[in-house]
Amino acid sequence: MEQKTTLRDAPTRQPKASHGVSLGEAFRVWIHVAMLSFGGPAGQIAVMHRIIVEEKRWIGENRFLHALNYCMLLPGPEAQQLAIYIGWLMHRTLGGLIAGVLFVLPGVVSIMVLSIVYVLFGKVGIVSALFFGLKAAVLAVVLQAVVRIGGKALKNRIMVAPAAVAFLAIFFFGVPFPIIILAAGAIGFIGARAGLPAFRVGGGHGAAKDGKQVADAEALLGETLPEHARPSATRALRVAGICLALWLVPAALLLVTLGPDDVFSRIATFFSTMAVVTFGGAYAVLAYVAQQAVENYHWLQPGEMLDGLGMAETTPGPLIMVLQFVGFIGAFRDPGTLSPLTAGVLGGLLATWVTFVPCFLFIFLGAPFIEALRGNEALHGALSTITAAVVGVILNLAVWFAIHTVFRETWPVRGLGLSFDAPVLASVDPWALLLSAAAVIAMFRFRAGMLPTLAACSAAGVVLYLAGAVS
Repeated sequence: MEQKTTLRDAPTRQPKASHGVSLGEAFRVWIHVAMLSFGGPAGQIAVMHRIIVEEKRWIGENRFLHALNYCMLLPGPEAQQLAIYIGWLMHRTLGGLIAGVLFVLPGVVSIMVLSIVYVLFGKVGIVSALFFGLKAAVLAVVLQAVVRIGGKALKNRIMVAPAAVAFLAIFFFGVPFPIIILAAGAIGFIGARAGLPAFRVGGGHGAAKDGKQVADAEALLGETLPEHARPSATRALRVAGICLALWLVPAALLLVTLGPDDVFSRIATFFSTMAVVTFGGAYAVLAYVAQQAVENYHWLQPGEMLDGLGMAETTPGPLIMVLQFVGFIGAFRDPGTLSPLTAGVLGGLLATWVTFVPCFLFIFLGAPFIEALRGNEALHGALSTITAAVVGVILNLAVWFAIHTVFRETWPVRGLGLSFDAPVLASVDPWALLLSAAAVIAMFRFRAGMLPTLAACSAAGVVLYLAGAVS
């Protein structure tokens, strides 16, 4: 009879003398990951998998997917939360802080610089051309991520079904992401409890069939549960208290000192709310953010929201970093006694703070319990099925991105339960299509790296601008 792992008897031995990875090396690796984190969550997760699992072999395939499954359930940017989770596994709380902060730091700096350029100089042609080329390359990165993550998560034909259903549901019918996740989790849980082999995928034992996947036992961390990852009620209360204070005290102070109608108070409360309801990734929540920021708070115009999304799509870091741009513009236009630029910088940093601090709370508080339950077959079946469904969601993002990269116009299809935007074929941008196709061929056919592809497409965009082909 197969032995079940419980919280009581989960192994607690620290593997291999702290697994031989120093904090200095971890710092360098997370900087490397952060600088390559283009293309939204799909591309970022693929980059993390390639570096952490395939190249550095810090953790194995199934441990990576187990962590990813948990992060997919959380509100907020799942890629950054996955970085915190892995950093915490390897080097305790300090490792999680290093990984989480470094993962968003390039994006914070990039969006802040671009926001300042945006309000001071408006749309600069050569900068727009640079972004034009980057978008084409990012599309290829996202498609590669779909293939990478799908190849790891869709391990049998049954697991393909949740991915296909999720794509159809979210793309064509606009089914909310939480419903898809809950349905997939319930199906996986029931299937695993029933003992169906299709839902008992993975496992950390032995090498992968294709010889390429890294088994948990072969990774530096090993299969055992690190000592610091044991669930502890005392530790959980301490972590919750510290993280909640860092998150909510600044917002409370702003409300008390400035009043609820001040722009900084509104930024703090609005984006704190977003931090706990942003299920489904950036695209799932941006429609609501845009509606509130444009129609309710009047912080910016619809076209400016799209400009901010373009910045976030073509700079390293989570796509949800666009919220920093929204906070920047909102405070810039309502600076009070401050200079507009100073107010904008503070507003952008405030939006970033209340958006990302909760991510550390969710991981440091919940990860020990999730990690200790890695051997639970029913939970593993539920999380594996959720990951399979998320492949379909990522494919939806890839298709959405392709439509808005290659076509200049879309038309809404509504009725009979359908709810999606179809491309207007006559509005195809031939240069965007050509660059996107070249990037896909370079990465899939010739195995070109991400950075060379991004650099080549960016240079091509600038050349096209200088030649008058794009504006």
